[in-house]
Amino acid sequence: MASLCRQIIRGNAFKSVILSNARRGFADKMMPDPLEHATGLEKKELLALQSGDDDPFNMKVLKKKAGTKDMPTLVPSCFDARIVGCICDEHATAINWLWLHKGHPRRCECGHWYKLIEKTPL
Repeated sequence: MASLCRQIIRGNAFKSVILSNARRGFADKMMPDPLEHATGLEKKELLALQSGDDDPFNMKVLKKKAGTKDMPTLVPSCFDARIVGCICDEHATAINWLWLHKGHPRRCECGHWYKLIEKTPL
């Protein structure tokens, strides 16, 4: 009985050595660079990220600036109009949405001013 257990243990140890060597061949290979096989908009996004633009599609939340009529918060856009959500109060549970149009600064209900500026598309 003891010799049978030793053979099973040796067999299992032998199998694990063979399997670990077989798996090691896959671990040596690296995944290709995603930029090599990306195309279209995905490639433009990866190139923008690589060049240091961490928000190529203007999706990050903008921090409010002074927000006066003379110095409004500037909102970049590739289009003539963009919808903006203003969180008027720090503890507000609702967002005030407003449309911004190029050349026309807009005031939110809380008194904060926004202005659309042009940004070149990717």
